[in-house]
Amino acid sequence: MSNFDYIRAADFDRAWLNFELDLPLEPGKDGKPNPFYIRRPGDPIGELNDALLAPFYKAPKFFFSGHRGCGKSTELLHLMGNPNIRKNYWPVNFSIRDEADIIDLDFRDILLAIGGRMFREYRRQGGVLPARLLKDLDGFRGRVEEEITTVKAGRVADTEIGAGLDAFFANASLKIKLEPKTRSIIRQVIERDVTGLIDVINAISAAVKLKEGRLPLILIDDLDKPNLQEAKAIFQERREIMMQPTCAIVYTVSSALFYSKDFDSIRDRALFLPNVKLHTHNFPDQYTREGYETMQRFVSLRMDPGLIEDQALIEAITYSGGVFREMARIMRTAIGRARRRKGAQVESVDVEWAATEIRNEYRRILDKEDLDILKKIHEKNRLEYNDRIRPLLQLLALLEYRNGENWCDIHPVLRKLLYE
Repeated sequence: MSNFDYIRAADFDRAWLNFELDLPLEPGKDGKPNPFYIRRPGDPIGELNDALLAPFYKAPKFFFSGHRGCGKSTELLHLMGNPNIRKNYWPVNFSIRDEADIIDLDFRDILLAIGGRMFREYRRQGGVLPARLLKDLDGFRGRVEEEITTVKAGRVADTEIGAGLDAFFANASLKIKLEPKTRSIIRQVIERDVTGLIDVINAISAAVKLKEGRLPLILIDDLDKPNLQEAKAIFQERREIMMQPTCAIVYTVSSALFYSKDFDSIRDRALFLPNVKLHTHNFPDQYTREGYETMQRFVSLRMDPGLIEDQALIEAITYSGGVFREMARIMRTAIGRARRRKGAQVESVDVEWAATEIRNEYRRILDKEDLDILKKIHEKNRLEYNDRIRPLLQLLALLEYRNGENWCDIHPVLRKLLYE
């Protein structure tokens, strides 16, 4: 996607492309915001930006979360391009998907990814690390490879962990991601010397800071994908270890952790990215102008406004619930239907089709007790602790909003389902 042209669509073909659900909104080389980037009401990412730029004694660590599809990845990319952040930090942004298996994720995988990605990215940018550090790192590599070879009892793999440090870090991550047996061995090796791996990370961080005059800032995306038990194992049970690297780190974490009583383990450094509020608390028919204008800009930057009827756009925004990914999904589905019927514009009938598709998905998975809970919450907009609520929030059947106090409401497509 690095060569993607972020231009406003003048036809349905280009509009379909512009509403790709996983389109990365990378900042420009000069740090300018991506042409498709939308500043949220209240600038909630500003809190994280200010926290990173505030004075600190120890390198800051933050736990960043929000609903699925609310734009966490986009905000991390935007943060990385911020000139003030780049002046104070040497930023590295990556997805844990590229470094490990998110279906089977462990704190050791994340630590190895931090050290490996920082090393490889610095080398890729032409950075030169001290010979003494390279020698020490090569010693670490040698110890790990020796133990792996011993555990494998002499077996020769098709591609053994590489002879060089670049190859070592790249291949170690690849093997952790793709080879369960080797993943288990590498974890055992790291477990016996977690302190050694932390020392490696800190040595690389210190060298980069000395060379660049800026502290490394690691922004790790997609760490919110593991389930609650895995999130607890990483960020609650191993919290102290995850805080030990001397580089600054923003960990994305599962929203499920925010809705559990184990939230206490991260609450002092936690930031939650809210959805765009489209109506006022307890009054679903009282639209908020700022919220609707924000979602209108989301569409108008990607597509000529003439390609969708005004009323259809309002309905699409309402159905989105103020979740950017849901808005993109509704627009894509509606555009697809408009194309099939050879229409000149997206009309209300197309938007209603898109909303029905989403509603039908919920119809398959929500049981009577779920529907009863959703109806009760829709009537009061009150966010209360309940074990049944957490999965509904993760499914986006429930959406959280903020205007001072936090509150929640159902996904707008569910209104017809609840009262049919």
